[in-house]
Amino acid sequence: MSALIRQLKYLLIPAALLGTVAITTAMQPTPGPLEQVLARGELVVATRAAPTTYYLDQYGETGLDFELVSGFANELGVALRVIEADTLDELFALVRSGRADLAAAGLSITPLRSRHFDFSTAYQTVDERVIYRLGGARPRDIADLAELRGVVLAGSSHAERLELLAEEVGDLDVVALEGASVERLLTLVDEGHFDYTLVDSNAYAIHRALFPELIAAFDAGQAQLGWAFRRDGNGQLRHAAQRYLTRAKANGTVARLEQRFYSHEEHFNLYAARSFIQHLDSRLPQYTQAFIEAGEATGFDWRLLAALGYQESMWDADAVSPTGVRGLMMLTQRTALEMGVADRTDPYESIQAGAAYLRKIYDRIPDRIPEPDRTWFALAAYNAGFGHMEDARVLTQRKGGNPDSWEDVQQHMPKLRQAHYYQHARHGYASGGGQAVIYVRAIRGYYDTLVWAGTSERHTRMMLAMVD
Repeated sequence: MSALIRQLKYLLIPAALLGTVAITTAMQPTPGPLEQVLARGELVVATRAAPTTYYLDQYGETGLDFELVSGFANELGVALRVIEADTLDELFALVRSGRADLAAAGLSITPLRSRHFDFSTAYQTVDERVIYRLGGARPRDIADLAELRGVVLAGSSHAERLELLAEEVGDLDVVALEGASVERLLTLVDEGHFDYTLVDSNAYAIHRALFPELIAAFDAGQAQLGWAFRRDGNGQLRHAAQRYLTRAKANGTVARLEQRFYSHEEHFNLYAARSFIQHLDSRLPQYTQAFIEAGEATGFDWRLLAALGYQESMWDADAVSPTGVRGLMMLTQRTALEMGVADRTDPYESIQAGAAYLRKIYDRIPDRIPEPDRTWFALAAYNAGFGHMEDARVLTQRKGGNPDSWEDVQQHMPKLRQAHYYQHARHGYASGGGQAVIYVRAIRGYYDTLVWAGTSERHTRMMLAMVD
């Protein structure tokens, strides 16, 4: 081999090696969605603000979907970032473009949506309810809808459902509104602009307190709710979500969240809902400023204090119980003296004292107990007494439960009425143990309703006027 040939041969070797490196680099697989989430340390979730999915209360971001995706992000060991979408089209565009890793917004898994997106396993099953106004034409079945005018959210599963039903009964007179909320749809029916709308049963349960004249006519179908993912051929992120949601259903997490967000429904039958709305409009505005000032002084959300006041007296400054407690916050004579109240029927004094007394109880509860449980314990003690609440926590621990979890303690508090348990309790028989559980549940429901009333188109103007 000549020297020239040998030189050319060695010059070609580096070029060949470089070509191999370039080809190898090009063949490296693109990181999948799960790898991208883990690499950036953040799970980005698209949602729509609604009481069933995502909203803000005194503790910050919450909602059933938010709590679920927060648990998923914690399991992955990453932070959670939420992007709010105004419309369903925007929501799905965020996922399709990769700006969001998934959509969690109470989305029904439908055939049409499944053509374009992958869905997780269902975490909830809901009924699709036809809602109409009392006194209006009641549709009793699908065929009756042909004679009425309906309204639904554009691009929703309900719009898809009505399109399918139209194949059975003929053309339906339905208006599809872009970007409408459940509140908007219900408001339009409540005000008589339309005869009916379709909403999921969980959304109806949450909103019925604000719309007592709206009634469910019948169920048009059933839907399963899941998280939506971009189709990428990888599926690892979706599979991780599948495993998480399967465990969340099996270990009771989903059931506990449903209880937390929907349990107030039992307090709002037609009579109770009508009464609450009436007092919301007529009584609460008189005392809103007092609740706001008491909240600022004690660090509580004024709406929580207002919910406490409604549970105590239905915002009646002259209320008197058979046991002698009186006033808007229903103070006992002993509590009034302790808090320096001269006149229990003075609503301003009553609200200030009730809030201060709740704060006094709250400060006695161990700091290690997280929110919102610490607040629920304070409310239970406000009703049943601090000693009985502590006895319930001790009993819970003896029974293997978590004494710092209101969910666990509320299961044992009613037992303090039974001799087998109260004879071993430091503070003895607790006549109001079971009542305290109902008491806390009711206040949570009233509080949530006041929070949601602030976002309802029906009540936004009134709520803004209250805090103006």
